[in-house]
Amino acid sequence: MEAIFSSTTGRGYWNKVRASAEPLLLRVVENRDRIPSSLSIARSSKFVQLSLHPRKSSLFKVLSAEKDQIHVVEGSCVDELYDALVARLLPLVLLSSNPNHKLLVGLAGPPGAGKSTLAHEVARRINKIWLEKASSFDSKVQPPDIAIVLPMDGFHLYRSELDAMENPEEAHARRGAPWTFNSLRLLTCLKNLRIDGSVYVPSFDHGVGDPVEDDIFVNLQHKVVIVEGNYILLEDGVWKEISSFFESCTFIDIDIDKAMQRVLKRHISTGKPPDIAKQRIENNDRLNAELIMKSKKNADIVIKSVDF
Repeated sequence: MEAIFSSTTGRGYWNKVRASAEPLLLRVVENRDRIPSSLSIARSSKFVQLSLHPRKSSLFKVLSAEKDQIHVVEGSCVDELYDALVARLLPLVLLSSNPNHKLLVGLAGPPGAGKSTLAHEVARRINKIWLEKASSFDSKVQPPDIAIVLPMDGFHLYRSELDAMENPEEAHARRGAPWTFNSLRLLTCLKNLRIDGSVYVPSFDHGVGDPVEDDIFVNLQHKVVIVEGNYILLEDGVWKEISSFFESCTFIDIDIDKAMQRVLKRHISTGKPPDIAKQRIENNDRLNAELIMKSKKNADIVIKSVDF
């Protein structure tokens, strides 16, 4: 099975890869004897050999098709989706001629799509492969992680900032809508990351309900930064400028009703009574999800969500 991954929206380094005389070719060698699948990555005279170890004993199959200039990736299990993204991102790091290059990756989708789960697992797998390759040359080498997740959640406005708005009740009720995030601060962080190569960013404490300042450090050694969030592919205002920083953009496509079922369970698990949780779904989360789904067209890759 062969799949040529090519962005049609022309973003940064990936656009340079497309402009090369020979396209980047990802070849998955299927193995029926449960031997780890071999992923060969080649372009021009450069060659890199990686190994992927699917957890499932079934064949590794990722179906892909170009639809409306967006690359659609589907898989029969979540491991296939993880491996498909790793296979797309790693070559952009390994074949980069600039040792200081940082690959900024956007991962968007509605609430309940599984963005955080996917982002952290892809980062973990990239780091694992990187460690294995370094150890194969020198078992004493313990290289730093090269992939990290930068969540948009850390850029929620503080509750005190919502209190100071003209209609505090509406602000709290609609928390999670685009205007309840500090998009300008996220943009500034991405600019600083490009200029300095490192930046401190906030995380979000769901128990407290507010950001945690300087909780995540993207350092000079990180080569893959996965920025995951609801609105990072919107075309409005600051969000549009934010999306311009990403060299690869992925959107997790999911049926909204299914996503809302997941969000409902999440609300209830955090202590909200079922009736209050349902009201929040209909009056806030679903409205946000419908807006987010409109930004799917701005992605390079659309992943069909499966159960995580």
